[in-house]
Amino acid sequence: MSSVAVLTQESFNEHRSGLRPEQIGGAAGAGPSAGEEEDALPTYKDAFPPLPEKAASPEGTQETANAWTSKIRPLKSSVITQVFHVPLEERKYKDLNQFGEGDQAKVCVDIMHKTGAHLELSLAKDQGLSIMVSGKLDAVMKARKEIVSRLQTQASATVAIPKEHHRFVIGKNGEKLQELELKTATKIQIPRPDDTSNQIKISGTKEGLEKAKHEILLISAEQDKRAVERVNIDKVYHPFLTGAYNKLVGEMMQETGARINVPPQSVNKTEIVITGEKEQVALAVTMIKKVYEEKKKNTTTIAVEVKKSQHKYVIGPKGNTLQEILEKTGVSVEIPPSDSSSETVILRGEPDRLGQALTEVYAKANSYTVSSVSAPSWLHRFIIGKKGQNLAKITQQMPKVHIEFTEGEDKITLEGPTKDVQMVQGQIEIIVTDLVNRMDFTEISVDPKFHRHLIGKGGVNINRIKELHKVSVRIPPDNEKSTVIRIEGDPQGVQEAKKELLELTTRMENERTKDLIIEQRFHRAIIGQKGEKIKEVRDKFPEVIINFPDPAQKSDIVQLRGPRNEVEKCAKFMQKIVAEMVENGFSLSVPIFKQFHRNIIGKGGSNIKKIREETSTKIDLPAENSNSEMIVITGKKANCEVARTRILAIQKELANITEIEVSIPSKLHNSLIGSKGRFVRSIMEECGGVHIHFPTEGSGIDKVTIRGPAEEVEKAKQQLLALAEEKQTKSHTAELRAKPEYHKFLIGKGGGNIRKVRDSTGARIIFPTAEDKDQELITVVGTEEAVRDAQKELEELIKSLDNVVEDNMIVDPKHHRYFVARRGQVLRDLADEYGGVMVSFPRTGTQSEKVTLKGAKECVEAAKKRMLEIVEDLDAQVTIECVITQKFHRSIMGPKGSRIQQITRDHNVQIKFPEREDPQAAPPAEAPIQENGEADAGEVKEPVDPNAPKKCDVIVISGRKERCEAAVEALKALVPVTIEVDVPFDLHRYIIGQKGSGIRKMMDEFEVNIQVPAPEQQSDKISISGLANHLDRAKEGLLDRVKELQADQEDRALRSFKLTITVDPKYHPKIIGRKGAIITTIRTEHDVNIQFPDKNDENQDQITITGYELKAIAARDAIQAIVDELEEMISEDITLDGRVHARIIGARGKGIRKIMDEFKVDLRFPQSGAADPNLVTVTGRPELVDEAIDHLLNLEEEFMADAVENEAKMAYMRPHGGSAAAMDEQRGPSKGFVVREAPWTEQAPDMSSSEDFPSFGAPVAPKASPWGPKRF
Repeated sequence: MSSVAVLTQESFNEHRSGLRPEQIGGAAGAGPSAGEEEDALPTYKDAFPPLPEKAASPEGTQETANAWTSKIRPLKSSVITQVFHVPLEERKYKDLNQFGEGDQAKVCVDIMHKTGAHLELSLAKDQGLSIMVSGKLDAVMKARKEIVSRLQTQASATVAIPKEHHRFVIGKNGEKLQELELKTATKIQIPRPDDTSNQIKISGTKEGLEKAKHEILLISAEQDKRAVERVNIDKVYHPFLTGAYNKLVGEMMQETGARINVPPQSVNKTEIVITGEKEQVALAVTMIKKVYEEKKKNTTTIAVEVKKSQHKYVIGPKGNTLQEILEKTGVSVEIPPSDSSSETVILRGEPDRLGQALTEVYAKANSYTVSSVSAPSWLHRFIIGKKGQNLAKITQQMPKVHIEFTEGEDKITLEGPTKDVQMVQGQIEIIVTDLVNRMDFTEISVDPKFHRHLIGKGGVNINRIKELHKVSVRIPPDNEKSTVIRIEGDPQGVQEAKKELLELTTRMENERTKDLIIEQRFHRAIIGQKGEKIKEVRDKFPEVIINFPDPAQKSDIVQLRGPRNEVEKCAKFMQKIVAEMVENGFSLSVPIFKQFHRNIIGKGGSNIKKIREETSTKIDLPAENSNSEMIVITGKKANCEVARTRILAIQKELANITEIEVSIPSKLHNSLIGSKGRFVRSIMEECGGVHIHFPTEGSGIDKVTIRGPAEEVEKAKQQLLALAEEKQTKSHTAELRAKPEYHKFLIGKGGGNIRKVRDSTGARIIFPTAEDKDQELITVVGTEEAVRDAQKELEELIKSLDNVVEDNMIVDPKHHRYFVARRGQVLRDLADEYGGVMVSFPRTGTQSEKVTLKGAKECVEAAKKRMLEIVEDLDAQVTIECVITQKFHRSIMGPKGSRIQQITRDHNVQIKFPEREDPQAAPPAEAPIQENGEADAGEVKEPVDPNAPKKCDVIVISGRKERCEAAVEALKALVPVTIEVDVPFDLHRYIIGQKGSGIRKMMDEFEVNIQVPAPEQQSDKISISGLANHLDRAKEGLLDRVKELQADQEDRALRSFKLTITVDPKYHPKIIGRKGAIITTIRTEHDVNIQFPDKNDENQDQITITGYELKAIAARDAIQAIVDELEEMISEDITLDGRVHARIIGARGKGIRKIMDEFKVDLRFPQSGAADPNLVTVTGRPELVDEAIDHLLNLEEEFMADAVENEAKMAYMRPHGGSAAAMDEQRGPSKGFVVREAPWTEQAPDMSSSEDFPSFGAPVAPKASPWGPKRF
């Protein structure tokens, strides 16, 4: 028995169509025997023909023809390589010393980039240039052209050919010319058509010129051999010349070799063009004229009348019918143009053939008919069917019939062969009659503004109505502005759909739309991240549609739409949310000195996070690189005030900050602040950066707050009061200008110069800040006399600064390096401080002592004086060593070297720390062993002093002696000290905190290092290391923390009181509440922890409460009260038909939640697979349970009526029972598609066979395989 291959049903159907009729019939007949069945099966080779074998047949090299035969082109490499040679005399770049570089190399690189080809250059013995180009053919040809034009000298030549041949050189769309240019690597210029010249100019290499000339002359010579002849023949005789289906003209062209161009019938031209060799053209002209003369002599015409509508049937598709008549009868049929009203058709031909042609014309004209079927236009789409399915059945049977539906007309037009049209007309009439009997339509008028709501989002509403009632609903588009909605379908479905749509419309008419004005800045906060917050609002008011405007519109209008009462409730709720946001949107700014910002933030943001959480505010600090000192606090006003107080307290604690209030009349505030705050800013800068806060404009408050270091605050107060007094008496302002580089010199070191002017005149001088646009403007404020004196004094100073002088001074060359080191930083500082004075030192190596200073006289003098001071300091400079153990160096330096930089600035010294000692470095090697008693005389080492300090511990300080000594004291003061504090061991883990957060916070706060002993030591000692002045604060802080923790331990013991309450497990879900709402309220209200039993606990009725004793008892009483209330409730089972359960529950449980909320009951529906699928349990107070049951039974009655009605409809739509099953039974089980002699039926190879397993070198005849020849 042979095995079979099983295929899918689809494959079987496809194959079955290829079987012989008797095979199909056999398969359809009553079950044949197994042997017959197997014989009828196709073989594997029949079903799947093998690929052709590429073996020579005995007759020759002919390939075996079969179903798979196809010619396979051999693959060729797409990359080619060509070598071009440029002789020495033709090379454009002949500099032999620059081979591989210079212009020639650049040109080659550019060619490679432009064409994508790869170029390799080499020099021949004769100094010619060889260029190997690799790449795709197109790229190589382009590269060759570029090489010739850019690396080879160019020559030019002209060639003259007749003007009419130029177009053949150009070719179609210039393709021939481009090909020539590429092929010859030349540039060919052809004169324009309006130019009478016949000279073609060629430029390129000598070799290329010759090639191009030759090619152009070849093209011209070829055209000389050709001829063009034009013959005028009457249009009516053209069909006789071309013959039916252009056969005659084709034969003429084949016979003569000339090309004959006869204009088509649609073109009104009589000229026939013949092109080709002269002899061929002459022969073709003779043949055409012979046919023409013969037909003109022998043909005659008759005219017949044929209806205009039938002309197209005589013409046929693409004129095929006319050609058919011409082929059969030899008669040409002339049809009047379609735009002509004439119905006369002329037949031209030999007299004896005209009768037959006339019969053919009438037969063709009458072979088609036009008919129409009356059908209401609204039924057209039902006749057509979904995606044209109904119509496709008819057109497949009668493909020659054209069916046309005209929109708005109550008829269907049919066109085609008479018999076919009659049959199609009958079929369509039956369909129309059936549809008219069982279909109906109605129209309702609905305001267009409700149309989109009837459609719903994504068509959800209208699609539901269509599917439910099995109708078609047409809602007019917005641009039609029509109120008519048309419903079509089953009469009952149409009425039900109409009723539902009208109900929806009525409901929408009763809806209210309300516009809420909410500032756009609140929209995002109301919507929430990913719409979470607005989802909560929508869930609370499911019947209200909330629309926010597009952010790009910048609109404040939020639209609410829904039932009147719900819209009002939603509006109030949203207004409440906005009111809370407004309340939380209060903002105030707190000026805090920049150096304290990091202390306010705390380690890892701990301080700022704590203030934010405890005050429920948002606190924003300026960026580190910003000059702003303002910290912005946002939230409720009271909370913002608390946060501000806490931040100011941190600042006050960290520094000697005082705050005073000064009473200044509010009317003077604006004048004291000045334009863009210039006046008040100048006071703040002059007084060490104090903060001056004026009350809000228009508040009428006179008090001005000044905050900062005590001395500076007092100074600012005096200046502010003096300025206010000036403003009150008589204020005068003057402006003068000076170059920005003079400002620092005018101000002087520490403001000394400007202070002298102010003290002598009593005027205030304000210089521009970096933010001011005008950097030259200086403002003088005060009494008229004071301003005048100050202005005069300043103008004299500025005038003297404009008087540039040059002076010299002597500076020892050994100090020059100090001034010019670090890119002349010292000189730049001098220039900034002394009005841009220029200091020039002699060049290195000249050994000159002369230094030149150039600038304003006053500035030069001041700079000279300062330089002499620096030189004096350098002369008096000493170097002192300070020994401090290396382990303390990092601590002394401080974060980013801040502490050491401060000492350097304060004492004007230079401090150098030693290199760190490598702890892993090997100890010094022992002395080498002496050989023969001889020692190395050259290596006598001095003994090392054991008391001498290590190199790594020595810090070197350079500067004046007294300053160096002061710096040494300052450094030693920074050496950390260690103390120990007694802390109970059991509190250590709380002091460390989660992941060390607690101990890190204390270390950051007190700027010390705290070391807690390892747990295994069980020690009560905690070590604190740091600066001596920090240790006391740190110790006090640590002991305070210990007290807090001990208090917490006591409190924790009180909070650990536990009690249990026994509650029936069936009440547990009720006590927990929906999403834990009830139990969360009890936990929060009584500050207790309530634990319900786990699933695996033995005591399932025990609830544990943990907390303070009194609060735990109160929480127990609250739970007991809920249980008492639940025990009063009753449960009743009612029977509700399972078919209405889904509708009662509603989408996502909306319906059941509404009932439960309305009647204050709990409903339990049966789960799938329950014993009684109709049993529903209602739980609640007795009177509420009865009301809920009545409501549910009413709903059941209402929904059941709909369910029964729908089932009745479905009964008509079901297919006749049993027919499909019966057919399946008759057909029997499908065996699929089977074949005989498949490859997988072959037996396993014989291991002993030399054919299956040949030995090396033994020739074996190849074994034929059903899969085709083996390919290796």
